[in-house]
Amino acid sequence: MIQNDDASLYNKAINKDRIAFEILYDRYEKLLYSFAYRLTNDASLTEEVVQDVFLKLWNGTNVYDESKGKLSSWLLTITRNKAIDEIRKRKRHTHEEIIDKDSLVQDEDSVEDKIEWNEQKINIQRAMNSLKEDQQQIINLFYFKGLSQQKIANQCELPLGTVKGRIRIALKHLRKMLAQEGGTSNE
Repeated sequence: MIQNDDASLYNKAINKDRIAFEILYDRYEKLLYSFAYRLTNDASLTEEVVQDVFLKLWNGTNVYDESKGKLSSWLLTITRNKAIDEIRKRKRHTHEEIIDKDSLVQDEDSVEDKIEWNEQKINIQRAMNSLKEDQQQIINLFYFKGLSQQKIANQCELPLGTVKGRIRIALKHLRKMLAQEGGTSNE
């Protein structure tokens, strides 16, 4: 008789029992996907996160301890951590792409490209400077330092809703300012 409790299935799965692994996958894939999607709001990123979580389970990379709680809670924690890591990695890559574009423009022979990129940087900086100081601080922490909204709330001693509201208002203001100045394209 096959035991279908999570702990037994987990122990079999990390010992490369495909049937046990498939049962766990079928049992938790939808839950992990919907949870990760709420964090990432990106279908392809969510698929990567869920795939990585199940790969970690199969390889026994992270160790589940039944005495510390349910397998579902453990899987959700791994999913949350992986999703946050991937979100931060993408933000960091986006920031690096901006820096790389700046370096690329400096290497190109086209004076027009250099002037256009410098104008865009000036417009972005001008738009950032037009924000209220508290909004500038939160945008800096969120986009350039990669802090989560909850960490910003803790660091600034603000309610989470206030942080979310300031980010939303600041982004709306930045879009408006950049549109008025013709500052950046929607690339």
